[in-house]
Amino acid sequence: MRRLLAIPLVVVLPLSGLNVAHAEDAGDRQRAFSAAAAEFGVPENVLLGVSYLESRWDAHAGQPSGDAGFGPMHLTDAAAFTGSNHHSAGAEDARGDEGRPLPVTAVPSLSPADVPPSLRTMERAAELTGVSRERLRSDAAANIRGGAALLADYQKSLGAPLSDDPAEWYGAVAKYSGAGEQEAARFFADEVFSTIKAGVERTTDDGHLVRLPAVPGLRKIERWLEKLKLRPTRTDGVECPASISCEWIPAAYQQLPDDDYGHYDLADRPASQKIDYIVIHDMEGYFLPSIGLNQDPNYGASWQYSIRSSDGHVAQHIKAEDIGWQAGNWYINSKSIGIEHEGFLAQGGTWFTEAMYRSSARLVRYLAQRFDVPLDRAHILGHDNVPGTIPSTVQGMHEDPGPFWDWAHYFQLLGAPLHRSGGPRSGAVMIKPDFATNKPYFYGCDGENPEAACPPLGAGTVWLRTEPRDDAPLVKDIGKHPTGDSLHSVYDHSARASTGQRFAVADRQGDWTAIWYLGQKAWFHNPADAPTAVPSKGLLVTPKPGKATVPVYGRAYPEQEAYPADVPYQTVTPLQYTFSAGERYTLAGTADTEYYRAVTFDENDHQVIRGRTKYLQIQFGHRVMFVKADDVRVVSSG
Repeated sequence: MRRLLAIPLVVVLPLSGLNVAHAEDAGDRQRAFSAAAAEFGVPENVLLGVSYLESRWDAHAGQPSGDAGFGPMHLTDAAAFTGSNHHSAGAEDARGDEGRPLPVTAVPSLSPADVPPSLRTMERAAELTGVSRERLRSDAAANIRGGAALLADYQKSLGAPLSDDPAEWYGAVAKYSGAGEQEAARFFADEVFSTIKAGVERTTDDGHLVRLPAVPGLRKIERWLEKLKLRPTRTDGVECPASISCEWIPAAYQQLPDDDYGHYDLADRPASQKIDYIVIHDMEGYFLPSIGLNQDPNYGASWQYSIRSSDGHVAQHIKAEDIGWQAGNWYINSKSIGIEHEGFLAQGGTWFTEAMYRSSARLVRYLAQRFDVPLDRAHILGHDNVPGTIPSTVQGMHEDPGPFWDWAHYFQLLGAPLHRSGGPRSGAVMIKPDFATNKPYFYGCDGENPEAACPPLGAGTVWLRTEPRDDAPLVKDIGKHPTGDSLHSVYDHSARASTGQRFAVADRQGDWTAIWYLGQKAWFHNPADAPTAVPSKGLLVTPKPGKATVPVYGRAYPEQEAYPADVPYQTVTPLQYTFSAGERYTLAGTADTEYYRAVTFDENDHQVIRGRTKYLQIQFGHRVMFVKADDVRVVSSG
């Protein structure tokens, strides 16, 4: 398999020690790593390698990760951030099929007493260093010192020497993952050692240049891993690449009283239906409680895979051939695989670990190759890109993984980097702000003060306005806000375009570009010296001559004549948006005209209804949508 990430090799001279308390004041995170490593007897490259796999050395403005990890060393303090899985919030029916509607199921919140030790490492770091948890959260140098103290503590607990040889630290690095599974700990340690072996250099989110010199001949002493006495994982039948840690934790599938059943549907994909999409979610909760939901047949949601934040460990719950109840749209569900990532969109967490990004990207690349899913943002969807099925469901659709998911970095790890593909006057653009420096205003990150502004954080979205000026109102989304305005809330994507999405250009004025978005011109700031979009070529759709408007749909369902007599017709209902003459939207490709009828426990009663109506998938707003091919003509963006 081709490598997912090319890491540049660098050589740096050894750095002299510096008092940690003054390292960040001097603006030099490299020296903070050097000083902490020297103080606790940890090889500096081991400390750098562990930190890179957790945070890529970023501080994230002192904000928590998806599993309440803080700072460059991802010290976890999850007892302070408990909550429930997002599938219990809002009005979305995760199955998304009027043929078998499901009530939203309430889920209890996680209590602090239920938080495992792996999510409470900050407590131990505070004990070892004498530094307060508040400072370990907010002071990057103190955080690095806390991580070094933890590594040294783990090394001593194994009876391993405080050696200058990184090979002797393989077990301590594995323990830092927090994994209870041997393969998960091994995956984390191997990724750290691979990073050290290759070397890496980058500038952090707050402007610090950090270098990890390459160690081409790096060894690892695996007997220290055996001393951790971690449990083996059940891997029989998992559908995962060999390069990640993956175990089988099956979802419950059983018959329930009153002809009910839960909580996914048996199928025979891709023989029965092609898998066209992979949907990226975050849990709005923690790993263990969330995978527990998949083991409850009474729970009204399910998904194929869950990924843990701290170490990238994967649990598979449902075979790819079967259909999870995950995205709130039955058409998308029946043609997709859902992957849940431990963490929160904003409240309780604002960033995702490198370990989870890497593991997720390898899984998605494996699935995309296996099922021939295009590696683009029209097919690798966020849950927030999945459309409502009919007008009444649009408002309740979920918003995860949100603006702090780094799509550009994710696609680099997928081996499909997002790049320009057209000339400067191309008729389409791809949204692509610089994630580290693009820090738009949001509010809603603080659960205790929901109206307060979020800290300035890197984000992969741009605000869309009615006019080419910073103080112009946000464009409206009549589906999300039928009678009101779009919001700057971190949970509201009504007036946002996301990294990797392609839109047709509607106008240009100076440093501003307008795109067609939900039936209107939407302006975003796109200066030449700091572009937030790149030219893109491809095909566009526009109404056929003579049509003032054409309808848009949230699913590509067959016409009524396609249904056999014993299957109720699923009405082809347009959404509430208007696609008018003169507007253009980017074409993602054709969409199979299908409805999977599955409302019984017995798979023999399930069937795929296929129609003759031809649909095309377009990027109509933040969410993808569909139009009938007979209503539009296809033109080039050139």
